[in-house]
Amino acid sequence: MQIKITAPLELRQKIVLPSSKSISNRALLIHALSGGHEAIENVSDCDDTFVMQRALTQDCDTVDIMAAGTAMRFLTAYYAATHGEKTITGTARMKQRPIRILVDALRALGADISYVENEGFPPLHIIGGRMNGGAVSIPGSVSSQYISALLMIGPVLDGGLCLELTGDIISRPYIDMTLSLMRSFGAEAAWQDERRITVSSVPYADRPYYVESDWSAASYWYEMLVLSQDAGAEFVLPGLFEESLQGDAAVRHIFAMLGVETSFFTGDDGLPCARICKRKGFSLPGRIEYDFVNQPDLAQTVVVACAMLGVPFRFTGLQSLKIKETDRMAALICELGKLGYKLEDRDGATLVWDGGRMPVNSDTVAIDTYEDHRMAMAFAPCALRLPYVRVNDPGVVSKSYPGYWAHLEQAGFKIVGL
Repeated sequence: MQIKITAPLELRQKIVLPSSKSISNRALLIHALSGGHEAIENVSDCDDTFVMQRALTQDCDTVDIMAAGTAMRFLTAYYAATHGEKTITGTARMKQRPIRILVDALRALGADISYVENEGFPPLHIIGGRMNGGAVSIPGSVSSQYISALLMIGPVLDGGLCLELTGDIISRPYIDMTLSLMRSFGAEAAWQDERRITVSSVPYADRPYYVESDWSAASYWYEMLVLSQDAGAEFVLPGLFEESLQGDAAVRHIFAMLGVETSFFTGDDGLPCARICKRKGFSLPGRIEYDFVNQPDLAQTVVVACAMLGVPFRFTGLQSLKIKETDRMAALICELGKLGYKLEDRDGATLVWDGGRMPVNSDTVAIDTYEDHRMAMAFAPCALRLPYVRVNDPGVVSKSYPGYWAHLEQAGFKIVGL
């Protein structure tokens, strides 16, 4: 399927964002390990969280997590540390996403895991049971989801867990989010120094929990704000916490460099709200540099925004983009290339645009989404700077933000299926 998106001239809207997928998935797994009966409120309604909930509540031998990388990593550790026998699988792309580092670490702790098809990749066959715990090391430069998966099972391991991170440590805010959530459920888990995290064998407590709104989802509304030529454009985004567990809350600081002001207030329901608007008298910078090592999921949004604004950039810390839903570095280069922007991948972790643009006929361009929700959501706001934008396979947004297209229509965008 393909859709054609045309943007409104004015943007003034209150948008109720989805709940944080990252927090929801962690809270659900910890809740299951606590044997919990208390409610987890405001859980995300996205695909990734749906498959996590289904896997944790349904009793079946084979678990298909589809394209949910978070669920694959978290559930691999969960099934290894809990009694039962499972085969966990996913989409064709999921079977290409490496998992050996996590499996090796779990095996070192006593897990019984075997590869069903190709060594180092899903599907996995797991015979779960009581695991030894102890000390294990893992590269800090891999997906933080590997690290979080190990940390969350720490309280149910005999003797707890001492996790040492080697090399460069990326996405540290996601690790801190995991530790904070664990402590919310009674765990004793903390950094001992810059490289060691310890988790005591103190069991989780059954507690209620409220999930805040998703700062990653908010990033697309920041992008729309800066791309709009409406000087009075403004969005109110309920449920965004100023003191957030989410590393992607840094989006407000990144887009401040592009002229967005963020303020917070308490809504009528007692929940926090964010208001974003354009800074009066602001001039765009001649160039932007930023290290995305702690917020890789924001990269596509900011890259597309800067290109459409004509702001050259040098963005580093992007090494994990190559093992996401697609190779996001290659996808950005290809799709922005269709619009005339020539981006360069300097070293597998750095993306550069010098400001040059080739003439193209954007009327004939359709943006491919590569089975990647963030490609669709990052490119849709381009309609604010083009007569319109066409997007292929728009349904991919259900992975994290099922209501995205409906929210665009609520904000005045016209969306037509082709």
